[in-house]
Amino acid sequence: MFSAEEIAALIEGIAARGVFARCDAVLSGYLGEAGIGSAILDAAARARTANPAALYCCDPVIGDDGRGVFVRSGIPHFLREHALPAADIATPNRFELALLTGEEARTLAGVKRAAMRLQAGMRPSGPRSVLVSGLATETTPADAIDLLVAEGGAFHLLRTPRLARHFNGAGDVLAALYLRHRLASGSAAEALSVAASSLWGLLRATAEQGAEELLLVAAQDEVVRPSMRFRAEPV
Repeated sequence: MFSAEEIAALIEGIAARGVFARCDAVLSGYLGEAGIGSAILDAAARARTANPAALYCCDPVIGDDGRGVFVRSGIPHFLREHALPAADIATPNRFELALLTGEEARTLAGVKRAAMRLQAGMRPSGPRSVLVSGLATETTPADAIDLLVAEGGAFHLLRTPRLARHFNGAGDVLAALYLRHRLASGSAAEALSVAASSLWGLLRATAEQGAEELLLVAAQDEVVRPSMRFRAEPV
């Protein structure tokens, strides 16, 4: 695991090479320790200074419904009080959304309320885009799983078939794909549609092969040309 000092040194090296002027976004995910957070916020600030249009996407990795909180002490506080207030985009799962906002987020209406509460604490001048994964509300069939995106006062829901396995790294892939497509299209609904379609194809291929790790190379065609398309619909 890299230390906060090593991450900060890496950021300095990137800055020294003038890379931030060509940076469209900064994405953060799992933190090994809370101290790494200051280096992440420094990177986001440098990117915005060099390119005012740059976005910061925070994937607030804290835990999930199956395992509860699995990160070190201090990390949830950093994400709630420092990272999310600087973020333009946030990609929590249902468990993380509830923990960060204090909302139950078990019903569709509750998820919407929680997403709006999270948005209210994000960077005011940004799109305040919130993508919530791992949803099973009163409207979700037992054989499906939902994702919801909130942006600009609108909500869009996307539903995919539920796969029988849990996949480590699925949230990381979703955050990266959503950020990429949100940058490209400028549309939260379109970004969710493409990102979720690619992720589902990748997860299905991994499940069919019985692989332990996501088949990011073997199933890379799913990333660029999803074999099955799902659409985000307004709710």
